[in-house]
Amino acid sequence: MRRLLLLAVLSLAPGAAATTYPLTVTDDLGRTVTLRTEPRRIIAMLPSHTETLVAIGAGDRLVAVDRFSNFPKNVTDKLPKVGSAYQPNLEAILALKPDLVLADESAGSRLTEKLAAAGLTVYGGTAQTYNEVFQKIAVLGRLTNREAGATRLITRLRSELNALSQSVAGLPKVSTYYEVDPSPYSVGPNSFIGTLITKAGGRTIVPASLGDFPKLDPEFIVKANPQVMVGLSLNDARNRPGWAGVQAVRSGRVYALTPEERDALSRPGPRLPDALRTLIRFLHPEALK
Repeated sequence: MRRLLLLAVLSLAPGAAATTYPLTVTDDLGRTVTLRTEPRRIIAMLPSHTETLVAIGAGDRLVAVDRFSNFPKNVTDKLPKVGSAYQPNLEAILALKPDLVLADESAGSRLTEKLAAAGLTVYGGTAQTYNEVFQKIAVLGRLTNREAGATRLITRLRSELNALSQSVAGLPKVSTYYEVDPSPYSVGPNSFIGTLITKAGGRTIVPASLGDFPKLDPEFIVKANPQVMVGLSLNDARNRPGWAGVQAVRSGRVYALTPEERDALSRPGPRLPDALRTLIRFLHPEALK
């Protein structure tokens, strides 16, 4: 994985040749995707793709985004919203005549299949792990002929993230429960959020064997007795059966997220430093003083 990332970054080094078309790539579904010319009309069906395109200098190619794309507002507020991964507005998407649609690889939504069946050129793929975030930035840079912008973004993100990680180096690991939703779904250590927790000086209570985004038995959380909880309010935690005695609840170290913080933490894209800074503030506030 690291070697692939290194090769991707090196291939985008300053002075590297621009993308040549026709360009053929393989997406996360194993599909062969061919762009005959540089895409001029792009639809992004995931917020992370929207944010990445803007950050690498391809935001002017966007003709529409999904309904959850809300950052940066000066871009997304001006664009049509064409549904979501699970409820795409196919008629609106087709009417915009995109030459590239960026979608997900989820078997549940089957969005890529639906769009491809309608005759559109679709790349299906998202980052699931920390390193894949940088790989996807490189891929989007290549698809859109924005390799230099992708390289600059990757370099800046790496620098900011490394500096933040160094601020908590050597501090005790704080056991952390991160709540994706009240089901409760959480995060494993190999997910991009789990990796950010580690880099923030924490340790998710979820073992890798349970996967990246597992649904947990609430009793498991009680037994794990985390020192910090993120993603729910202190009042919510107190009202759940058996949770009042958990370390995090007793000490008041339960942190609800603002909509902006939740977006940054849930989207594997350019706002990873914002997400890491938020986690450090919860886990090791002394490091940011």
